[in-house]
Amino acid sequence: MRVIVSGRVQGVFFRESTRRKAVELGLCGWVRNLPDQSVEWVAEGDHSGLQALIQWCRAGGPPMARVDRVDVLDAPESDLDPGFLILR
Repeated sequence: MRVIVSGRVQGVFFRESTRRKAVELGLCGWVRNLPDQSVEWVAEGDHSGLQALIQWCRAGGPPMARVDRVDVLDAPESDLDPGFLILR
């Protein structure tokens, strides 16, 4: 699954908070900042874990963030390494 989160999501620990939540949910993948000030994440795992991470984003993510939009996109399945990385 590929998700783009827009709003005030850079400079508010959104990537680290997303990584922690994904690990808590047993997901693997990565998260990164995009040039347009949004955040993108790609994750694989069980359906309930993916839905929980999407809901967490829609609920606003970390305390200092302001989420205006969450776009959920299909992503082709890949063999992501175990764990959840923060890409630069």
